[in-house]
Amino acid sequence: MAHVVSRGPVSGTATRTRKRKLFLVDLYSTAVGKKYVMAITGIIGIGFVVAHLIGNLKAYLGLITENGERVYDVDVYGEFLREILVPILPRTYALWALRLVLIAALVLHVHAAYSLTVMNRQARPIGYQSSRDYVAANFASRTMRWTGVIVLLFLAWHLADFTWGWVNPDFVRGAVYRNMDASLSRIPVAALYVVANIALGIHLFHGTWSLFQSMGWNNPRFNSWRRGLATGIATLIVVGNVSFPIAAQAGIIQV
Repeated sequence: MAHVVSRGPVSGTATRTRKRKLFLVDLYSTAVGKKYVMAITGIIGIGFVVAHLIGNLKAYLGLITENGERVYDVDVYGEFLREILVPILPRTYALWALRLVLIAALVLHVHAAYSLTVMNRQARPIGYQSSRDYVAANFASRTMRWTGVIVLLFLAWHLADFTWGWVNPDFVRGAVYRNMDASLSRIPVAALYVVANIALGIHLFHGTWSLFQSMGWNNPRFNSWRRGLATGIATLIVVGNVSFPIAAQAGIIQV
Protein backbone atom coordinates (compact mmCIF):
# COMPACT_ATOMS: atom_id res chain seq x y z
CA MET A 1 0.00 0.00 0.00
CA ALA A 2 1.34 3.44 -0.92
CA HIS A 3 1.98 5.71 1.95
CA VAL A 4 0.68 9.27 1.86
CA VAL A 5 3.41 11.68 2.81
CA SER A 6 2.15 14.51 4.92
CA ARG A 7 3.64 17.89 4.10
CA GLY A 8 2.78 19.17 7.51
CA PRO A 9 1.02 22.40 8.37
CA VAL A 10 2.00 25.63 6.67
CA SER A 11 4.11 27.75 8.98
CA GLY A 12 2.36 30.51 10.83
CA THR A 13 4.67 33.16 9.40
CA ALA A 14 3.97 32.08 5.80
CA THR A 15 0.23 32.05 6.46
CA ARG A 16 0.27 35.53 7.96
CA THR A 17 2.38 36.84 5.07
CA ARG A 18 -0.03 35.35 2.50
CA LYS A 19 -3.04 36.78 4.32
CA ARG A 20 -1.38 40.18 4.52
CA LYS A 21 -0.67 40.18 0.78
CA LEU A 22 -4.22 39.14 -0.03
CA PHE A 23 -5.56 41.83 2.31
CA LEU A 24 -3.48 44.51 0.57
CA VAL A 25 -4.62 43.34 -2.86
CA ASP A 26 -8.26 43.28 -1.76
CA LEU A 27 -7.92 46.71 -0.15
CA TYR A 28 -6.38 48.26 -3.27
CA SER A 29 -9.24 46.88 -5.38
CA THR A 30 -11.61 49.20 -3.50
CA ALA A 31 -12.03 52.94 -3.89
CA VAL A 32 -10.98 53.45 -0.27
CA GLY A 33 -7.75 51.52 -0.84
CA LYS A 34 -6.93 53.51 -3.95
CA LYS A 35 -7.51 56.75 -2.04
CA TYR A 36 -5.10 55.54 0.65
CA VAL A 37 -2.49 54.84 -2.02
CA MET A 38 -3.02 58.25 -3.61
CA ALA A 39 -2.66 59.94 -0.23
CA ILE A 40 0.50 58.05 0.79
CA THR A 41 2.19 58.46 -2.59
CA GLY A 42 1.08 62.09 -2.55
CA ILE A 43 2.88 62.63 0.75
CA ILE A 44 6.02 61.10 -0.79
CA GLY A 45 5.65 63.42 -3.77
CA ILE A 46 5.18 66.50 -1.60
CA GLY A 47 8.26 65.61 0.41
CA PHE A 48 10.26 65.24 -2.80
CA VAL A 49 9.25 68.54 -4.39
CA VAL A 50 9.95 70.44 -1.16
CA ALA A 51 13.39 68.81 -0.74
CA HIS A 52 14.10 69.33 -4.45
CA LEU A 53 13.31 73.03 -4.14
CA ILE A 54 15.48 73.46 -1.05
CA GLY A 55 18.42 71.89 -2.87
CA ASN A 56 17.92 74.01 -5.99
CA LEU A 57 17.80 77.21 -3.92
CA LYS A 58 21.54 76.73 -3.45
CA ALA A 59 21.88 78.14 -6.96
CA TYR A 60 21.43 81.58 -5.38
CA LEU A 61 24.52 81.07 -3.22
CA GLY A 62 26.66 81.20 -6.37
CA LEU A 63 30.35 80.38 -6.11
CA ILE A 64 31.85 79.03 -2.90
CA THR A 65 35.31 77.76 -1.95
CA GLU A 66 35.47 73.95 -1.78
CA ASN A 67 38.82 72.22 -1.18
CA GLY A 68 40.62 75.35 -2.27
CA GLU A 69 38.65 75.65 -5.52
CA ARG A 70 35.85 78.03 -6.53
CA VAL A 71 32.79 75.97 -7.40
CA TYR A 72 29.05 76.55 -7.54
CA ASP A 73 27.33 75.54 -4.32
CA VAL A 74 24.44 73.85 -6.15
CA ASP A 75 27.00 71.68 -8.01
CA VAL A 76 28.47 70.61 -4.67
CA TYR A 77 24.95 69.70 -3.54
CA GLY A 78 24.43 67.63 -6.71
CA GLU A 79 27.66 65.75 -6.05
CA PHE A 80 26.59 65.20 -2.44
CA LEU A 81 23.44 63.41 -3.65
CA ARG A 82 25.55 61.08 -5.78
CA GLU A 83 27.86 60.36 -2.83
CA ILE A 84 25.18 59.48 -0.26
CA LEU A 85 26.24 56.49 1.92
CA VAL A 86 29.64 56.19 0.21
CA PRO A 87 31.69 54.08 1.06
CA ILE A 88 29.00 51.92 2.66
CA LEU A 89 27.40 51.69 -0.78
CA PRO A 90 28.96 52.32 -4.19
CA ARG A 91 28.56 55.79 -5.66
CA THR A 92 24.99 56.70 -6.81
CA TYR A 93 23.49 53.46 -5.37
CA ALA A 94 21.61 55.28 -2.58
CA LEU A 95 20.50 57.96 -5.03
CA TRP A 96 19.11 55.31 -7.37
CA ALA A 97 17.32 53.65 -4.46
CA LEU A 98 15.59 56.97 -3.76
CA ARG A 99 14.77 57.33 -7.44
CA LEU A 100 13.21 53.86 -7.55
CA VAL A 101 11.02 54.74 -4.56
CA LEU A 102 9.89 57.92 -6.33
CA ILE A 103 9.24 56.05 -9.59
CA ALA A 104 7.17 53.42 -7.76
CA ALA A 105 5.22 56.14 -5.94
CA LEU A 106 4.56 57.96 -9.22
CA VAL A 107 3.35 54.81 -11.00
CA LEU A 108 1.05 53.90 -8.11
CA HIS A 109 -0.26 57.47 -7.87
CA VAL A 110 -1.10 57.63 -11.58
CA HIS A 111 -2.63 54.14 -11.62
CA ALA A 112 -4.77 54.84 -8.54
CA ALA A 113 -5.95 58.16 -10.01
CA TYR A 114 -6.86 56.54 -13.33
CA SER A 115 -8.62 53.62 -11.61
CA LEU A 116 -10.65 55.95 -9.42
CA THR A 117 -11.71 57.95 -12.47
CA VAL A 118 -12.90 54.77 -14.19
CA MET A 119 -14.74 53.61 -11.07
CA ASN A 120 -16.45 56.98 -10.67
CA ARG A 121 -17.59 56.98 -14.30
CA GLN A 122 -18.98 53.46 -14.01
CA ALA A 123 -20.84 54.32 -10.82
CA ARG A 124 -22.37 57.50 -12.29
CA PRO A 125 -25.54 57.14 -14.39
CA ILE A 126 -24.98 57.75 -18.10
CA GLY A 127 -25.51 61.35 -19.08
CA TYR A 128 -25.84 62.45 -15.46
CA GLN A 129 -24.04 65.53 -14.27
CA SER A 130 -24.85 67.45 -11.15
CA SER A 131 -24.44 71.16 -11.82
CA ARG A 132 -24.70 71.77 -8.09
CA ASP A 133 -21.71 69.51 -7.41
CA TYR A 134 -19.78 71.15 -10.23
CA VAL A 135 -20.36 74.64 -8.85
CA ALA A 136 -19.60 73.55 -5.29
CA ALA A 137 -16.24 72.06 -6.29
CA ASN A 138 -13.42 74.59 -6.37
CA PHE A 139 -11.20 75.29 -9.36
CA ALA A 140 -8.31 73.17 -8.05
CA SER A 141 -10.44 70.04 -7.64
CA ARG A 142 -12.15 70.45 -11.03
CA THR A 143 -8.81 70.76 -12.82
CA MET A 144 -7.01 68.06 -10.80
CA ARG A 145 -6.94 65.61 -13.70
CA TRP A 146 -5.59 68.14 -16.18
CA THR A 147 -2.99 69.63 -13.87
CA GLY A 148 -1.84 66.08 -13.17
CA VAL A 149 -1.39 65.43 -16.90
CA ILE A 150 0.50 68.72 -17.31
CA VAL A 151 2.79 67.89 -14.39
CA LEU A 152 3.43 64.39 -15.77
CA LEU A 153 4.38 65.75 -19.20
CA PHE A 154 6.51 68.45 -17.59
CA LEU A 155 8.32 65.83 -15.52
CA ALA A 156 9.31 64.02 -18.72
CA TRP A 157 10.62 67.30 -20.18
CA HIS A 158 12.43 68.18 -16.95
CA LEU A 159 14.26 64.84 -16.93
CA ALA A 160 15.17 65.22 -20.62
CA ASP A 161 16.39 68.73 -19.83
CA PHE A 162 18.40 68.41 -16.61
CA THR A 163 19.04 64.68 -16.14
CA TRP A 164 19.62 63.30 -19.63
CA GLY A 165 20.43 66.55 -21.45
CA TRP A 166 18.46 65.63 -24.57
CA VAL A 167 16.78 69.05 -24.92
CA ASN A 168 19.48 71.17 -23.29
CA PRO A 169 21.74 72.78 -25.94
CA ASP A 170 24.74 73.19 -23.63
CA PHE A 171 24.33 70.26 -21.26
CA VAL A 172 27.28 69.18 -19.11
CA ARG A 173 26.69 66.21 -16.81
CA GLY A 174 27.05 67.19 -13.16
CA ALA A 175 27.23 70.94 -13.90
CA VAL A 176 23.87 71.87 -12.37
CA TYR A 177 24.38 75.65 -12.37
CA ARG A 178 25.61 75.72 -15.97
CA ASN A 179 22.68 73.56 -17.10
CA MET A 180 20.19 75.84 -15.35
CA ASP A 181 21.61 78.85 -17.15
CA ALA A 182 21.74 77.09 -20.53
CA SER A 183 18.15 75.86 -20.28
CA LEU A 184 16.24 78.63 -18.51
CA SER A 185 17.90 81.48 -20.41
CA ARG A 186 15.72 80.46 -23.38
CA ILE A 187 12.44 82.40 -23.25
CA PRO A 188 10.13 79.57 -24.46
CA VAL A 189 11.63 77.14 -21.94
CA ALA A 190 11.40 79.70 -19.14
CA ALA A 191 7.72 80.23 -20.01
CA LEU A 192 7.16 76.47 -20.01
CA TYR A 193 8.62 76.16 -16.51
CA VAL A 194 6.45 79.01 -15.22
CA VAL A 195 3.22 77.53 -16.60
CA ALA A 196 4.08 73.98 -15.50
CA ASN A 197 4.89 75.06 -11.95
CA ILE A 198 1.65 77.00 -11.66
CA ALA A 199 -0.14 73.78 -12.65
CA LEU A 200 1.97 71.91 -10.09
CA GLY A 201 0.96 74.42 -7.40
CA ILE A 202 -2.74 73.97 -8.18
CA HIS A 203 -2.32 70.19 -8.08
CA LEU A 204 -0.43 70.37 -4.79
CA PHE A 205 -3.02 72.64 -3.19
CA HIS A 206 -5.92 70.29 -3.77
CA GLY A 207 -3.80 67.19 -3.20
CA THR A 208 -2.57 68.42 0.18
CA TRP A 209 -6.09 69.40 1.19
CA SER A 210 -7.74 66.15 0.10
CA LEU A 211 -5.13 63.69 1.40
CA PHE A 212 -6.30 64.37 4.97
CA GLN A 213 -9.80 63.30 4.00
CA SER A 214 -8.49 60.23 2.17
CA MET A 215 -6.53 59.16 5.26
CA GLY A 216 -9.50 59.80 7.56
CA TRP A 217 -7.81 62.74 9.29
CA ASN A 218 -10.47 65.28 8.36
CA ASN A 219 -12.23 67.21 11.07
CA PRO A 220 -14.15 70.47 10.62
CA ARG A 221 -12.12 72.01 13.45
CA PHE A 222 -8.91 71.46 11.48
CA ASN A 223 -10.12 72.82 8.13
CA SER A 224 -8.56 76.24 8.65
CA TRP A 225 -5.04 74.92 9.21
CA ARG A 226 -5.51 72.28 6.51
CA ARG A 227 -6.23 75.07 4.04
CA GLY A 228 -3.32 77.06 5.42
CA LEU A 229 -0.97 74.09 5.01
CA ALA A 230 -2.18 73.41 1.46
CA THR A 231 -1.85 77.09 0.54
CA GLY A 232 1.59 77.35 2.14
CA ILE A 233 3.04 74.29 0.36
CA ALA A 234 1.58 75.28 -3.01
CA THR A 235 2.80 78.87 -2.67
CA LEU A 236 6.28 77.81 -1.55
CA ILE A 237 6.72 75.48 -4.52
CA VAL A 238 5.31 77.87 -7.13
CA VAL A 239 7.22 80.95 -5.93
CA GLY A 240 10.45 79.02 -5.40
CA ASN A 241 10.43 77.13 -8.70
CA VAL A 242 9.18 80.06 -10.79
CA SER A 243 12.00 82.19 -9.40
CA PHE A 244 14.60 80.14 -11.30
CA PRO A 245 13.47 80.94 -14.87
CA ILE A 246 12.89 84.56 -13.84
CA ALA A 247 16.39 84.74 -12.34
CA ALA A 248 17.90 83.20 -15.47
CA GLN A 249 16.08 85.69 -17.69
CA ALA A 250 17.21 88.56 -15.46
CA GLY A 251 20.84 87.41 -15.56
CA ILE A 252 20.97 86.58 -11.84
CA ILE A 253 21.70 82.93 -12.68
CA GLN A 254 24.41 83.21 -15.29
CA VAL A 255 27.71 81.45 -15.90
